[in-house]
Amino acid sequence: MTLENQILNTIQQAFKELFNHKVDLEEIGLQPTRKEFEGTYTFVVFPYLKVTKLNPEASGNKIGEFLVQNCAAVTDFNVVKGFLNISVSESSWLSIFKNLYTNNNLGQLPSNGQKVMVEYSSPNTNKPLHLGHLRNNFLGFSVSEILKANGYEVIKANLVNDRGIHICKSMVAYQHFGNGETPESSGLKGDHLAGKYYVIFDKEYKLQIKDLLGRGQTEEDAKKNAPLMLEAQEMLRLWEAGDKEVVDLWKKMNGWVYEGFDATYKKMGVSFDKFYYESDTYLLGKNIVEEGLEKGVFFKKENGSVWVDLTDEGLDEKLVLRADGTSVYITQDMGTCDLKYHDFQIDKSVYVVGNEQDYHFDVLFKIMRKLGRPYGDGLYHLSYGMVDLPTGKMKSREGTVVDADDLIQEMIDTAESHTKELGKIDGFSIEEATALYEILGLGALKYFLLKVDPKKRILFNPQESIEFQGNTGPFIQYSHARIASILRKAEQIGVNYNAEAFENLDQLENTERDLIVMLNDFEKKIKQAGEEYSPSIIAQYMFDLAKEYNRFYAELSIFNESNAQIQSFRIALSNLTAKTIRKGMELLGIKVPHRM
Repeated sequence: MTLENQILNTIQQAFKELFNHKVDLEEIGLQPTRKEFEGTYTFVVFPYLKVTKLNPEASGNKIGEFLVQNCAAVTDFNVVKGFLNISVSESSWLSIFKNLYTNNNLGQLPSNGQKVMVEYSSPNTNKPLHLGHLRNNFLGFSVSEILKANGYEVIKANLVNDRGIHICKSMVAYQHFGNGETPESSGLKGDHLAGKYYVIFDKEYKLQIKDLLGRGQTEEDAKKNAPLMLEAQEMLRLWEAGDKEVVDLWKKMNGWVYEGFDATYKKMGVSFDKFYYESDTYLLGKNIVEEGLEKGVFFKKENGSVWVDLTDEGLDEKLVLRADGTSVYITQDMGTCDLKYHDFQIDKSVYVVGNEQDYHFDVLFKIMRKLGRPYGDGLYHLSYGMVDLPTGKMKSREGTVVDADDLIQEMIDTAESHTKELGKIDGFSIEEATALYEILGLGALKYFLLKVDPKKRILFNPQESIEFQGNTGPFIQYSHARIASILRKAEQIGVNYNAEAFENLDQLENTERDLIVMLNDFEKKIKQAGEEYSPSIIAQYMFDLAKEYNRFYAELSIFNESNAQIQSFRIALSNLTAKTIRKGMELLGIKVPHRM
């Protein structure tokens, strides 16, 4: 039983014995005691005054006295108005520290027997990954790692949008203007080459529209009648009919793109267990429409189109199949839901998709629940805000997108110049220095995009993200490197910091205790981040832990400490902090250096 649970159980017992009242454990909460007061945990008594029939101070005193008498971990208390501040014994903190220190599964909760699929990335094969994809991929990968740490079996999935009119636009432009260009002949990554022709299509299409406008067509007609658009539509029809020449070109260009994506994913440090392709799934879901009609979940209009009425769910009516029998997006998404369940028998399915799709997923999930799917209650849309740069919004068809590869390289270059400026690579070989720049550059980028609540929009500032001070990835990474240096020195001078080396320690300094209190919160933060699908909770905890360690390091001596037992303990405390930082940053997909 955790320390918090011991205290909560005793508070529950206090209500029963002192006030003859049963309080559910879920109702009782503890919060950290504010720094200006004595204590570790605070219990707020105001909500229970009707039960105690006493004023706030008297209620707090009575419960506090009961805690001291009945909970071995509690040594003292004080009451400030209606806030009961609880002090925990030194021996309890030392016992907690020793348990954490000897725990081989730090940051890993037991298996809960449940499977969850996290779908993220979902790129289009007509362009390279961009800044928005970075937030998506980092969120998806981090949430996957956090859910694994919470005891789930996780399947990381990527549904690739590899078909449709946008793909045909790149293909048509390549046919007209490509002259047999390849990634090898152009020196471009395959995804960049496909993206180049998507931009060319848009440029040429606009010229054709302008020409048709000059010939007297309306803007609407000009957009419809532009030869390039008509060609793209015809190409999509031929692709769906299985035309060999079109399908061969589609396979060739998509093949280039996948090679490019793989290189970017590797650089980003993200991976997948399962790929789904829209070219395989776009015809799915029509059987579900038939099922929905039979069950009375869907209804048919006079023109033959099929709809679902979600007015009872606070939404409106939604089309699920056109009158001509062709699918809409929701049709194939229903089919893909079933396909995922068929493949893996998942309990939960998390979709990492931008907030512009909030309505779509709300509709999809409500439909699947109405259809009585066993996984219906486990469907979750991890909706996130867009990422902006100081230069403004991005448009891929106009070629103004911030390319993921370019931004990653820019971050690595910025890390290099910043690190050299600060003189943090003395004694490094060229290979070691290059590896460090990658770790710092990517760490800065990932941390900046993950430290913000997913729902919030982000203005990304590359310079701010790379600083070694403040709430940044490099600050936490540098804190880890500092501890690694302490541990190397301890090894060199032969200090034993195994648990038995400080077995008889019975006193703690305030900063030591504060650090243990924070280390003890790690598992709680992992649970909270898993429940809320929010890596920002882990990121904030990492920053707070690094700050707390730096306070400990500034206030207390390690190697000048004359008491060998205290010295061993402080090195062990440093070691546990380093392990926790490593594990926490791993949950964010971020590496930490051992030297800087």
